[in-house]
Formats: sequence, C-alpha cells, structure tokens
Amino acid sequence: MKNFLKTSDFSREAIEELIEAALRFKSGEDSSKPLSGKSVALVFFNPSLRTRASMQVGIYELGGNSVILEPGSTSWTLEHRENVVMDTDKTEHLKEFVRVLERYVSIVGVRTFANLQNWEAERIEPILSAFEKYSTKPVINLESAMHHPCQALADMLTIREKFGKKKKKVLLTWAWHPKPLPMAVPNSFALATAQMGHDLRIAHPKGFELDSELLSEVERQAKENGGSVEYTSDINEAFEDVEVVYAKSWGSFQNYGDAEKEIKEREVYRKDWIVDEAKMAQTDSAIFMHCLPVRRNVIVTDAIIDSANSVVIDEAENRLHIQKAILAKLIK
Repeated sequence: MKNFLKTSDFSREAIEELIEAALRFKSGEDSSKPLSGKSVALVFFNPSLRTRASMQVGIYELGGNSVILEPGSTSWTLEHRENVVMDTDKTEHLKEFVRVLERYVSIVGVRTFANLQNWEAERIEPILSAFEKYSTKPVINLESAMHHPCQALADMLTIREKFGKKKKKVLLTWAWHPKPLPMAVPNSFALATAQMGHDLRIAHPKGFELDSELLSEVERQAKENGGSVEYTSDINEAFEDVEVVYAKSWGSFQNYGDAEKEIKEREVYRKDWIVDEAKMAQTDSAIFMHCLPVRRNVIVTDAIIDSANSVVIDEAENRLHIQKAILAKLIK
C-alpha cells in the first residue's frame, strides 16, 4: 500500500481490513501510536471542514504531528505543468515543493478539486498525479477531480455499522443544487459500493450521467463482487424498496465549463429532485446519507436529515476512524 488515491487500487479484502481496523480504532481496542515522532503534511488547494479536522485529529491521536499548507495562501502558489516558462502568477514548481516537503514528513495528503472547466484535462488529475510522480513518500487523496476515497470508505464503514456485512439495496441519487458541483463523491461512492458487493441503483436526470469509464469500472467491480448496478432517470421510482439513500448533486458533461448555461437548464429539476418524506416513504426504512456540507431544503428536507434514519453525523465521525486506519497502514 504505497499510496491511497482511489478505492479501486485495492481489493475488497484490503478494504475489509481497513474497515475492521477503523472499527478497532473507534471502539478503543486499538490505541496504538504508529505516527509517534512523525509528521504528516496536509496540502489544501481547496476549503475543508471534515477532511481537515478529522485528518489533524487522527494524526494527533496516532501520535503524530500535522503540517497544514494552503498553496497561494499559507504557502507559495504552485505550478504543476512540465516544461513551462514560469513567468505568470505561479511562484514554485511542484517538483521542488514535493521533494522539499518529503524531507520533513512521512506522508503527504492532497486536496485538489476539479475546476469544472475542462473535463478531459481534469479527469486525469494533473496536480494529484504530480504529487504521486515526485513523492517517494506515501500520498493520500483527500479529494480530487475524480475521487474522494476517504469519504467513500467512511460511507462503507457507516453502512457496515448499521447493517453488518449483509448485501443491501443502495440508491445513489442526484439532487438539484443551484450550481454545478464536482463528481468525485458520487464517483467514489458508486465505486466503493460496487466493490463491497451491494446492489446499486444510480438515479439522475438525463444528461447527468457520470463518467463512462468510471461507470464501466463500477459495473466490473459489481460483477466481480456479487453485486449489481442499474440506472434510472425516473425520480418517482428510484426510491422503491432501497435500504440506503445517498444524495449528492453533480454537474453535467453537456455543459461542463459553462456554469451559466447549466444553472439555467438544471432549474427544471428543482422541484422534483429533492429527498423528501414522500420519497423516503417508498423505501424499505432506508437510512439517509450525505457527505456534507448539504443545503437543507434543497438537497434534502429538514424532516429527513433530522430524522432518526439520518446517519450524516455518523458518516462525518467515521472519516476520523477510517483515516486513522489508512494512515496506520501507510506508515507500515
């Protein structure tokens, strides 16, 4: 386990081991300090609450020290392109940044969102890939254009806590949001759900399909692990008999890079594509999940997110425990 960049880099057995390790950390059965005397760099190109706080606390509880860097704010602006003339606003190249940083720390975490400008360029994750290329120390993906693996494993841990190891019927549903959002969370949730062998239903309006290559991997993983994948654009049927509802908005490839056009076109879905009491009543007493932050009464109604079936705070807590398991595994 050199790096932790996406869940599909690992077998189901390896993911199961991380979940079991996280449960031991959470219960207090494991109180080891594998990061004692070591430091971990956390590089944030984008804002964060849960990722930043849970990583800092997790590193501390494992006996380590966290170093927070925010390029362009608390550290220099960074250039990642090869063979570029740096005569604009970028101060330092990632080649130097990473190679200097790894002399100080044992692990590097990186958070770098999609810019929602050019999908073909963003889907290959140039900044995260540069960290992986230049670093000889383990790199953790703290959310990139394509993946948010720490969130996905926290989600799998939460489902495990609620249902044990049983296969469940899981709905990943698109929801209306006033602006287009990145696809990393739904990508990683779909992928991890398939890897864990659940039956996955993905619901979204026509034109809001996820990346086709990613979906091919999701379908392959589901087949290999005894699960299934189905798709629907009918919001009125999507919730029927499912046991887990995961809500998330994401942008459309049709208007990728043109936010104004998409904002106008997605307005038609505002009324129907929300998780509310009527939709949840169609489920098999499903739990409600969301990665947070969430816009109340836009993505989900107050009645649902505040209900006994809402596990969004459990998910957020489980970021801490699964990340401790990842850190402990990487440092070994």
